Amino acid sequence: MRSLLGRLLRRDAPDVPLDPALWAQVRARLPWAAALDEARAQRLSALAAWFLRRKAITPVGGLELDAADRALLATACCLPVMEVGVAGLRGWSELVVYPDAFRVNRSHVDAAGVLHEWEDELIGEAWEAGPLILSWADVQADCAEPDAGFCVAVHEMAHKLDALDGMLDGTPPLAADFNTAWVRDFQQAFDAMNALLDRGRAPPIDEYAAESPEEFFAVASEYHFSAPALLRDAYPQVAAHLQRFYGPSPFG
Repeated sequence: MRSLLGRLLRRDAPDVPLDPALWAQVRARLPWAAALDEARAQRLSALAAWFLRRKAITPVGGLELDAADRALLATACCLPVMEVGVAGLRGWSELVVYPDAFRVNRSHVDAAGVLHEWEDELIGEAWEAGPLILSWADVQADCAEPDAGFCVAVHEMAHKLDALDGMLDGTPPLAADFNTAWVRDFQQAFDAMNALLDRGRAPPIDEYAAESPEEFFAVASEYHFSAPALLRDAYPQVAAHLQRFYGPSPFG
């Protein structure tokens, strides 16, 4: 598994973990880190230390973050790259952190040439060629309920991984045989979810996954880390692919 992205991307393996006292604080506050076996915990610690050395963490809106807060954020962002390593962190340099949900202006020109403008309230965003953006309040809320099916840091990191091959389409860079099975099984699950919604039935996971293939991948990634049994029951093939890509969920 560790070679899947490595075949396509240059990677270097970080081997300097976080300071033990700082890492102890992170594990006390980040349930996914606390649940890992020691080998994977050390791998995650080293990735978080690499993240802190290489990426700017910029609080905005009057937010202040101490060293433990920054280490927690770095660790949460590194959860999805425990298997692929720092190759999964390429292509961007900044994590922007808002105190709470934030507003962004949107615009769209429809087929008739009419410009539509509106404002969205977001808890996270991943710019394809720019920063990753998170709401600190929502990161903390995820930590308070780690098995509720939500993890905004994982969701936005899934988008970053998805974009590594230049296309935001629900499929990160994969070896050819894995890619074929992934595309087939994710598409079938995405279509099945939309069919349920078309019949007025509630889907087994957050219906935001039905927005697009890339959102299905990001939402399913949240469930892999925060409600893996539910994901396995709902979409067993998708769950199996995510376990291969991300490694076993910390929650089994």
